[in-house]
Amino acid sequence: MTVNERLYVAGLTNDFEYCLKQKDFEEIKSILKKVELNEDSIIEVINSLK
Repeated sequence: MTVNERLYVAGLTNDFEYCLKQKDFEEIKSILKKVELNEDSIIEVINSLK
């Protein structure tokens, strides 16, 4: 399942988008942990967003 699919299924898409607009990468990390991404994947996603 893709990250976007995981966010959608968990109902976290809006929260993720809000944090992205605010550039709140700590909260983004927290959200990605909620959808069970591992630490390496979280770092990869965050780096791609910067």
